[in-house]
Amino acid sequence: MKILYRISDSGYEKEKPPYVNNKECLKNATDVFYRDCDWTVIADNISSDTKHMILGFQSNIEDVSVGHGAGTFNLALDKALTFDDEDIVYFLENDYLHLELSPLAILDGLCFGDYVTLYDHPDKYWEPMFGGNPFCKGGAEDTRVYCGKYSHWKITNSTTMTFAAKVKTLKKDEEILRKWTSSTHPDDFKMFLNLREQGRKLVSSIPGLSTHGETKFLTPLIEWDKVTARLF
Repeated sequence: MKILYRISDSGYEKEKPPYVNNKECLKNATDVFYRDCDWTVIADNISSDTKHMILGFQSNIEDVSVGHGAGTFNLALDKALTFDDEDIVYFLENDYLHLELSPLAILDGLCFGDYVTLYDHPDKYWEPMFGGNPFCKGGAEDTRVYCGKYSHWKITNSTTMTFAAKVKTLKKDEEILRKWTSSTHPDDFKMFLNLREQGRKLVSSIPGLSTHGETKFLTPLIEWDKVTARLF
């Protein structure tokens, strides 16, 4: 599996729990994605201190000066498209935590979908009037659920820019992926809706095996503070 990890010292202002920061998230990802994983860290405008921190976990670093997430995603996509068609790529942002089964679960999820997310976004269980996903009605989105080897998987309409897919899928979908990441901020919601319109299937593990680090949007049902303590 190819891990394309994007990290920056800047970013959008978000409320995050104290255990979600550049160091803890990279350490968690390194601890979880270590076996048969080929890492590249795309480091955008990082300080010498951050560079030193990364080198404590990963050595393959590409220093860039882009200044926004859409640009670094496109650099990651450029690299992904050079890999073999059957390779699996995990695009990973620097504010995620994972459970130990995550690598096996990605392989499992790709048996059911073209794209895989391990993040069970809580907005899929909120009504739109309360800030939930526009397709959420009655506390859920219309979906289909599969039973995999390591997780249940539901078809979902969208996720963030942290996701996995095979290279051959990325090559076929390059135009759509580029279209919605052509500005400074990726429009992940519209990107995945566009992919769905083209017949692509995005599946999400339930319960989630990963979480985005924003306090309001942590994957439900997992005590993430204890996960970090257990893994570390």
